[in-house]
Amino acid sequence: MFAVHFYEKNNLLLSQLLNQVPSINSEIKIKGRKGKIVSITEIDENKFHIQVELEAVKKQTTLSSIDKKKKR
Repeated sequence: MFAVHFYEKNNLLLSQLLNQVPSINSEIKIKGRKGKIVSITEIDENKFHIQVELEAVKKQTTLSSIDKKKKR
């Protein structure tokens, strides 16, 4: 069992105990967000820090901005 800590920049996203350590450039989904593993750092023989690059969150346009137009 390996203790795996997932980081985005300096923010800890998730800590898990896994049987296998994921590989670099593999796709991953954390907290409903898709991402890609950038680098893996081995701290001890069974502790790993993994840097993840998550996709940017797209903001949805609200209908209220459309309703603000003047009606004639």
